[in-house]
Amino acid sequence: MERYFGLVPAAGSGRRLGGELPKQYLNVGGAPLIVHAIRALLAEARIDSVFVVLGAEDSRFKQIDWGDVTQRVVPLYCGGETRTISVYNGLVACADVVDLDDWMLVHDAARPCLTPGDVARLMDAMTATEIGGLLAAPVADTLKEDNGDGRVARTIDRSSLWRALTPQMFRYGTLLQALGGGHAQNAAITDEASAVERLGFYPRLIAGMGTNIKVTLQEDLALVAAWMNQTTNPLA
Repeated sequence: MERYFGLVPAAGSGRRLGGELPKQYLNVGGAPLIVHAIRALLAEARIDSVFVVLGAEDSRFKQIDWGDVTQRVVPLYCGGETRTISVYNGLVACADVVDLDDWMLVHDAARPCLTPGDVARLMDAMTATEIGGLLAAPVADTLKEDNGDGRVARTIDRSSLWRALTPQMFRYGTLLQALGGGHAQNAAITDEASAVERLGFYPRLIAGMGTNIKVTLQEDLALVAAWMNQTTNPLA
């Protein structure tokens, strides 16, 4: 029987957003970003539990009331300096619970607009023969390459380009191999899929909603709030 777990790296400070509060704890739509992200995973009944990788000195997470899903939320205070290191540390920390063949869905704490439908679609697409895959959205904008002097060098063909989203879903053992052995220190690895690609595999691209944005800048908060207001109040 297949088993599924979530892992949410949440040890970052969100410096680009500004302010003293780490961005995963910013309140949007009545709850912190991290609450929306974790509950989106737990809305899928097949996911056994979600491991949340936090900084060693994080004091905010324990203040959150998880209500009926408390037993499925597992905090791990082992976050690292980068997202990739946090993910690897989290994988190591849950080794006594998760088997090598279990599926792990890694999701950004700052992506609060993930829909249960996208989670189910990603999980349904993975079979025993799949190495794994990720939610992604086709690039819609025209892309320009900078020549290094603030001018257009060329227009890039976008027909085969996708924006990587999360969750990204791989076997636990595959992620350990991809992110271990010093690879977690490599700055070129920006997501789990790129680490798995370095092993010679080709993760599947599963079309997800473009509204599954990652909050990075201040204006992103306004977009998230507007989306949540529209989905909660469709007539507004």
